[in-house]
Amino acid sequence: MSWKGKLISCGTNAKTIKGDGSEYLTAIMYLAPWKIASSFNVCANAEIAGCIDDCLFSAGRGQMKSVSSARIRKTLWFANDRVSFMQQLVDDIERFVKYCDKRGIKPCVRLNGTSDIRWETIPVTRGEHTLGNIFLAFPQVQFYDYTKIANRKIEHRTSGNYHLTFSYSNANPVYAKMTDAAIKNGMNVAVVFRTKQRIPTEYLGLPTIDGDKDDLRFLDPKQSVVALYAKGSAKHDKTGFVQD
Repeated sequence: MSWKGKLISCGTNAKTIKGDGSEYLTAIMYLAPWKIASSFNVCANAEIAGCIDDCLFSAGRGQMKSVSSARIRKTLWFANDRVSFMQQLVDDIERFVKYCDKRGIKPCVRLNGTSDIRWETIPVTRGEHTLGNIFLAFPQVQFYDYTKIANRKIEHRTSGNYHLTFSYSNANPVYAKMTDAAIKNGMNVAVVFRTKQRIPTEYLGLPTIDGDKDDLRFLDPKQSVVALYAKGSAKHDKTGFVQD
């Protein structure tokens, strides 16, 4: 099952295909991470997390020049004309919701496929009308993302429809403290391991679950480590982002 908008799409990305079934359908947006598109940084903690060189931007279809160029264009659009970008995002999600409604499927959206933007802080308008942020504009949509920002405040900025999973890295002590804060804040933690065979049953004092079975992180049991295995250039990581 596939659908494509100007900014989000589903059915073409291996990361979300696993979550596309009879009950849920996920559309995802990929931007150019960190400062790849310009000096505008869409991944605030990428440097201290040590994930710049091993970003999923280099995995799968991201290796194709046409795909990476399209992601850069979208990122520059977001940086240079935020209002029209958000209006297009509203249009895309409206179309996606109608597509799902016709099929009796719950619409899900991931906005940070390869970025880490605080979407809860960005206003959304339609003509002269203010819709709040994107989560308040679409209470019927389940949004979810991974994040490397431990102190994101989303409780009063959503309709309870945005789920965040903290992305782990052992790159430096500063980021390790952020991991502790994320766990205290009730976030699950996603950890990338070198191979499937090296995934333990417990990590960081929490039980591990298989995060590669599907991408529906909002269905994960609380107080869990979401175990993923390295893909693309991350297979050769030596920064501490990938765990052995």
